[in-house]
Order: sequence, then structure tokens, then C-alpha cells
Amino acid sequence: MTIQILVDMNLSPDWVPCLESHGWKTVHWSTVGDFKAKDQDIMAWAIQNNFVVFTHDLDFGTALALTRAMGPSVFQIRAEDVLLDNLQGIVLAALKQHQEDLALGALVVVDAAKSRVRVLPIS
Repeated sequence: MTIQILVDMNLSPDWVPCLESHGWKTVHWSTVGDFKAKDQDIMAWAIQNNFVVFTHDLDFGTALALTRAMGPSVFQIRAEDVLLDNLQGIVLAALKQHQEDLALGALVVVDAAKSRVRVLPIS
């Protein structure tokens, strides 16, 4: 199952060519939406267009938990340095490992040491 990835504004557009070179259709929010958009608007766009949200923002996971929503899937990176050079290997490995979970509906939280998966809806 191939997923499509929406890179949130809090992450560099440099992620787009990196993820695309590994086979994932990827867009940066700055190319499809208003940079001042609320998280709910980004989530609605992701659901409507069948994209996984790739973010550094904790609010997406919180919103999924509070609303018990079935989507969108969220791939959340938890690190101080979120630059491509620092996290590329970790992100690529986690996306490959959890691609099926993300396609079916999940919150995947990744840090330098591990990744955790919560199947949606979160209860």
C-alpha cells in the first residue's frame, strides 16, 4: 500500500524531494494551502485528498485523541532538530515500517530511539 504524504508547515520543504525519491507522492502544505491555516483545515484537506500528515506538531495527535477521529493518519516526529540531514534515516525507516498502518488509519510517533503506533480511532 502506497501512501501520500502532506508535509506540515513546521517541517522544511526539503522533505518533499527526499520522500518522493523513495516512492511516496509528497506535497508541502505551503504549495496547497494557506500558511496560516488551522490544524483542523489541514486535517480536513488531508482526509479529502487521502494524505498522511507528516508533522512536528503535537496538536495533531491530541486532536485525533480528543475527537476519536478515523483520520487522517498522522506521522509525527519528536525531535529537537527536525532537519532532513539529522532525521532522514529515522524517518524513512519508520515510514517503510509503518506504511500499512498509516494507510489503514494510525498515529505514528517517531523519535530517535523508537516509534509507537496508535490505530485510529484512539480511545
